[in-house]
Amino acid sequence: MAINAASSERGEPYKFCVVTYGCQQNEADSERLSGMLKQMGYEKTDAEENADLILVNTCAVREHAEKRALSVTGGYKHLKEKNPDLLIGVCGCMVSQEHRLDDMKHKYPYVDFVFGTSYLWRLPEIVYGRLNKKKRQFLLDTGDDGNIAEDIPVLRECRYRAWLSVMYGCNNFCTYCVVPHVRGRERSRYKEDILKEARELIADGVTDITLLGQNVNSYGHGLYDGYSFPELLSDINALDGDFTIRFMTSHPKDATKKLIDTMAECEKVAPQLHLPLQSGSDRILSRMNRHYTYESYKKLVEYAREKIPGLTLTTDIMVGFPGECEEDHEQTLRALGEIKYDMVYSFIYSRRKNTPAADYEDQVPEDIKGVRFRRMLEVQNEIGLEINKGYVGKTVRVLCDGESKNDEQMLTGRTDGGKNVCFKGEAEAGEYVKVKVTEARPFVLMGEMI
Repeated sequence: MAINAASSERGEPYKFCVVTYGCQQNEADSERLSGMLKQMGYEKTDAEENADLILVNTCAVREHAEKRALSVTGGYKHLKEKNPDLLIGVCGCMVSQEHRLDDMKHKYPYVDFVFGTSYLWRLPEIVYGRLNKKKRQFLLDTGDDGNIAEDIPVLRECRYRAWLSVMYGCNNFCTYCVVPHVRGRERSRYKEDILKEARELIADGVTDITLLGQNVNSYGHGLYDGYSFPELLSDINALDGDFTIRFMTSHPKDATKKLIDTMAECEKVAPQLHLPLQSGSDRILSRMNRHYTYESYKKLVEYAREKIPGLTLTTDIMVGFPGECEEDHEQTLRALGEIKYDMVYSFIYSRRKNTPAADYEDQVPEDIKGVRFRRMLEVQNEIGLEINKGYVGKTVRVLCDGESKNDEQMLTGRTDGGKNVCFKGEAEAGEYVKVKVTEARPFVLMGEMI
């Protein structure tokens, strides 16, 4: 990692730009990619036209994300024409698929290197080789050996919030999901490495830590006997310091009462649970290979709300999965009405190559998907507004994120439960403040600092 690939005869450092698509794990990966490039001597820039190296970190979960990444990469052709020495790389989930890697090789001749998710740690080697005029590199993931590269430098986007990966990969093979194919099988990090990184984050002033994994409830499987995610939560909670712990994502089939009890007992764990339902229909859940029923899911939610007062509950809902009929969709709408989520992350089913659902013959027409999606949003917006009205007049603790992007006269932040708040007042990003809620909207609380 000590390679200084960016020494420059022009008297100033070379610059890099990392463009990220996808989930929180992709964001965490990009911070590590940035950390390695910085250690190599590059300086970060947000302007692609000023960069000497552009790295596109891609997502493959939905077709829209792939199309955006391909379009952006295509747009860099003119930058390469202006500056032939510009290095362009594409990495991440999308190019962990053989057909997309082939696209990069043959349709994007100006792309210098491509590598999948398990080759992230080899970035310095890849860049150094290309700088020394070696031929273009295309590294396709062939399956991981279970190893995890530790001690990769990190260049964080935020000084007071941080991602902390506890495991990688997924073994669930939901029939719509490409993640096991692009992220590999589940691999848990050693608890000693996780706790060491957590201590370093706390010592560096981080006050909001989010633990990441495709399914955090599978943490420790195949690595430990009797030490699982609840024990890890307890150990991080016991570390010295004033900080908040969040985590995602929990798969309902593996979320247990022990997890809920641990959340309730640990004062530093946020009263926030993201528990993807996907569908309220047992028939569709079975076709998705989710391994739980709506009733079992609902009982877990009821237990969580009983044990954790003021719990903020969010979920994922997929609309238009193959074979979904009107009754299935109605069951999902009824589930929203019964459970009453604070927020729903909703998606229209996207056909993914090499997944079983892509070959199902009973695909739902796009126009029907659109109608159901809009109907679902209408139902959830009313629920979200109803829940948020209950906060009006109350005072909440908010971690300030600075000036609002939509109104420079307002500040934004998140409550301990993860609710978005827009408020009037004077505070610095990273500061905890008290805000009195004066107005409720479906996705945000409005208020004034006190």
